[in-house]
Amino acid sequence: MISSGYMAPEYIKHGHFSVKSDVFSFGVILVEIVSGERNNSFHQSEPYEDLFLKLCKNWNEGTAMELVDSTLREGCSRQQVMRCIHIGLLCVQENEADRPTMASIMLMLNSYSVTLSIPSSLAFFLNSRRMGSEVPSGENDSRATESTASANEMSLSQFEPR
Repeated sequence: MISSGYMAPEYIKHGHFSVKSDVFSFGVILVEIVSGERNNSFHQSEPYEDLFLKLCKNWNEGTAMELVDSTLREGCSRQQVMRCIHIGLLCVQENEADRPTMASIMLMLNSYSVTLSIPSSLAFFLNSRRMGSEVPSGENDSRATESTASANEMSLSQFEPR
């Protein structure tokens, strides 16, 4: 599945827009805020790792705090920051039905009594890499695989803003 910046993959591929498309965009923004980096999925220079590839890699290795913006690292609790990252990953799942609603996101952000589910596959094609079918369990379990950024393995598309 392809995603460009803040646009949900179902919108890019089928023109389908829903409230879960907004959830996807919220997840991208949440991760950008926590990391202090922008998600530049189609960056031209090499070597380049997409923000979400780096995040998943670090999440699986138990080192997600390394990607957190230094001001947040110093000013917020580790538990709060990790919860925001986890919620961001839930928001950018490939299957829109797996994404939480904004109401449940608000509950997750405001209450530690809500248990967060484990994110499944992310909706990102990354420069020349993508995540495998399963993603962050929070354990040392990297699932990044080499792949071409093409849905049909016949063509490559680069999306640029208008």
